[in-house]
Amino acid sequence: MSSPSESRSLLHLDVGESTQSAYGTSLDDNDDPESISRKVVERNLLRKLDSRTAYLVLIYILNQMDRSNAAAARLRGLEEDLGMKGTQFNTLISSLYIGYVFMQTPSNFILTRITKPSLYLSTCMSLWGLLTTLIGISTSYYQALSSRFLVGFLEATFYPGAVYLLSRWYKREELGYRTAFFTAGIGISNAFGSLLASGILATMEGLLGYAAWRWLFFIEGYLTILVGIGGMFILPDFPSSTASWLTPAEHNLAQKRMEEDSEGHGTAEPTSSGGFAVVLSLMTDWRAWLVGTALCCCNASLSFNMFFPTLAATMGYSPTISLLLCTPPWIMSTITAVTIARHSDATRERFGHMTFALLMLITGYVLAMSTMNFTVRYISLFFMAQAQVSNVILLTWISNTFARSSSKRAVAIGFMNCIGTSGNTLSPYIWPSSWGPTYTNSYLICIVLAISCISLCWVFRRHLERLNEAAGEEERELNLAKGYRYLL
Repeated sequence: MSSPSESRSLLHLDVGESTQSAYGTSLDDNDDPESISRKVVERNLLRKLDSRTAYLVLIYILNQMDRSNAAAARLRGLEEDLGMKGTQFNTLISSLYIGYVFMQTPSNFILTRITKPSLYLSTCMSLWGLLTTLIGISTSYYQALSSRFLVGFLEATFYPGAVYLLSRWYKREELGYRTAFFTAGIGISNAFGSLLASGILATMEGLLGYAAWRWLFFIEGYLTILVGIGGMFILPDFPSSTASWLTPAEHNLAQKRMEEDSEGHGTAEPTSSGGFAVVLSLMTDWRAWLVGTALCCCNASLSFNMFFPTLAATMGYSPTISLLLCTPPWIMSTITAVTIARHSDATRERFGHMTFALLMLITGYVLAMSTMNFTVRYISLFFMAQAQVSNVILLTWISNTFARSSSKRAVAIGFMNCIGTSGNTLSPYIWPSSWGPTYTNSYLICIVLAISCISLCWVFRRHLERLNEAAGEEERELNLAKGYRYLL
């Protein structure tokens, strides 16, 4: 095992007091930056930045809708029309995440080498929207399978890329809340997506000779293309790039903030050298595999969201009613995610908040497998949906910790999210239709996975705690002021 000093050089240490941000007085381009207080400039910088990065929420909503539309289409004949048998539908779901595994790390590596992430991410989004529409015209299982694989290949650029983009603009104590706000798109997507799907599937059957489930892919694919084109003009690039939407004072402060945030841990900007060395260092770092495996278990334990309409349908209602019943749990989930993540930032604590979310998940699973009573099973769906924030907190913790430089942060996020996505690749097979409608075995497997995630993260937390203690002892021996500490 590496020494504490070696560990501190590899992992990213947490800075001291955070800068509180609130929106305030606007600035004029002609104002002298030296005469303006940093606090006022920072308020305006964050206000403008938040308004731009909020577009990521809209992208993520459509990203999640493109992931989950197959589950909704299943309720109105997707399997029958494409001649699926056995576990072929599970393989169709899994194929998207196989594409994810291949592309996440290379994509974030590419991001460290370009200056226009807005163009890169938005182009990939428009292309996966086009492929989504192609699923709608598929006439066989294998056509849909190949299209969905390519959708996942392109979608893999977005989530780790967006998290990395946020980490290049926001300080560590600001990142958890912003990441949660961005990933609140999961709840909004599942809520709004269910409403949209129920309307399309209920009213568009046979329109222009197409089945309703095909219209679901047509419409969602078309919306994705439009939003992707809009992202080319709205999303921010990196602080090191030109930013006409910022005043000179705000642009300078944006770069200064990132330099301060990485003080003592290398440059905040990516360099063109050492990229493959960074990948190699992560592949040989036991901590990366530990946390990546924890993320894998976390994602697999949350696999209920891929089959949420199916689980709602076990209560015995029509496809339209089942989709409508999916909406309230996800609306509450959005509120819960932002609240827990904000409290995690305020208390500068990750493990406890993530554990709390996974305990809600376990509670939901226990309730669901204990009875087929409508009320209890519906309540269980609420508990399950609230746990989605656990993934957000864990990924934010990774970004906080493995982030000595921006290039390492990008590769670390992509690499560990790649390991984590392997859980999504295998998890569709946790929910075979033969285990329905009770899905007791599925719930038990997911409970074990959630407990495994908590256990692995506890080991990681203890490791960071020991490094913090070693740093404290060194400071006392050398009579130094209190330095950096890892977030626990």
